[in-house]
Amino acid sequence: MNSIEKLTTGFKSFRDGDFEDRKTTYENLVDGGQNPKVALIACSDSRVDPATLLQTDPGDLFVVRNVANLVPPYEREGHYHGTSAALEYAVQHLEVEHLVILGHAYCGGIKSLFDKPTKGAEGNQFVPPWMSLVQSAYLRVEGTLPDSSDDVKARICEKSAVLVSLENLMTFPCIRQRVGAGQLRLHGWYVDIREGSLQVFDPVNQQFKAVD
Repeated sequence: MNSIEKLTTGFKSFRDGDFEDRKTTYENLVDGGQNPKVALIACSDSRVDPATLLQTDPGDLFVVRNVANLVPPYEREGHYHGTSAALEYAVQHLEVEHLVILGHAYCGGIKSLFDKPTKGAEGNQFVPPWMSLVQSAYLRVEGTLPDSSDDVKARICEKSAVLVSLENLMTFPCIRQRVGAGQLRLHGWYVDIREGSLQVFDPVNQQFKAVD
């Protein structure tokens, strides 16, 4: 079975199994519309599917996925703002109550900061400019842990990048207004699929704490 056949076979299994068992649920989601309470910004990495990791049901999550689960700062220049458009929809149309940045260990996007690919070279036209959003996290790690291995630096940078994205969320007027009104809460999470662990950022103590 090739990769595409595996997908179509998987859909048939879904259609004849879970879909059939919960057909009313799916019909209600279509007829009544979606009403998720949580929007989650996750990485495009094939190993960290949020619905699988968090065992959610259809309609639970509004998911935005991109390289390294980054949130750009609010700005209106340019023409294409996929992540910003998704955030706007989640916050102003769906009125979600929680925004979660889901970082993860062994992120290829973060690793690219340490590989230092040539910007604009073949295969590197878009990733380096996108990853420059967390250049501050990279420089902070390089400046404070100059003698550590790149693997150690990358693990710390992955978490620091989550915090940069949390800060960038607050540059969006609609998010800032709803947070101030107590209608929206922001969360920074970090998952390690090798260890099977989830850490949640504690803003009071300014550190990530493991979920038991």
